[in-house]
Amino acid sequence: MIVELCPPDSETAPRHWVRHDQAFAMMLRPGSIEWGEKRSALKRFSYAPCDLALCHRHQGEWVGLMNVQHLQLGISDAALLASSDGAYGEVELRYSRKFADACLSAMVAAAHAEMVAGFPNGRLFLDSVEQAMAVALVNGHAVRHRPVQLYRGGLGSARLRRVKELVHAKMEDDLSLDEMAESVGLSTAHFARMFRKSTGETPHQFVLRLRLERAKAMLRTPDARVLDVAVACGFKTQQHFAQVFRDVCGVSPTEYRQNLVGSQPGLHSRELPISSL
Repeated sequence: MIVELCPPDSETAPRHWVRHDQAFAMMLRPGSIEWGEKRSALKRFSYAPCDLALCHRHQGEWVGLMNVQHLQLGISDAALLASSDGAYGEVELRYSRKFADACLSAMVAAAHAEMVAGFPNGRLFLDSVEQAMAVALVNGHAVRHRPVQLYRGGLGSARLRRVKELVHAKMEDDLSLDEMAESVGLSTAHFARMFRKSTGETPHQFVLRLRLERAKAMLRTPDARVLDVAVACGFKTQQHFAQVFRDVCGVSPTEYRQNLVGSQPGLHSRELPISSL
């Protein structure tokens, strides 16, 4: 998935834009864009924050004054095809210069927050967001498609075990959703739906939980440095690791270790309750 921040553009002369990937945009501020199929027939569209626009793929369009900050996202054909059961080639979406979709806007907001933070959560997080966006776009805007199939069951125990083994083996790596799906021989979209049905978690939530479980185990070793723990558990920076650990566990990694030391018999370190930190 491509994520691009587009500031307001002071250029007023109409330009012809063509994108060959499937792109759409979410407005971040109030503003307007002049759109049109012809250079001589531009129409001004006013936008509020979170309004969306779905680009006209391949054919392009004329754009005049673009007086609005927006986030533009390119969705891969692989994600769209995986979300459209039985489709092949390209999934055709109906373009729209202005529409609202609260669920899709929330996903874009998550991608925006991830970009602002410097993409600390890695490929798996963006892959998961992209796949969820693709499902929403296919269900709401596909010209011709078969509805996404709902599966009553989930992944069997053998497949879940293979996924867990993969995560443990590649804990330090930037694991992708495609890799997890391929390990059990499923399409990306099918795997994501089946996995959540089986575990009650998204693949990203599952991997994050296993990383934090390993981090806690490593922190029980007194001489393990927090930076080494962060790297071994797949976090890009020590700061991101500390923030995620605190968000989930209620204390920082250092405080977690201090609490463990304070709870050991014969030691007099002060242990603070989690609720007070």
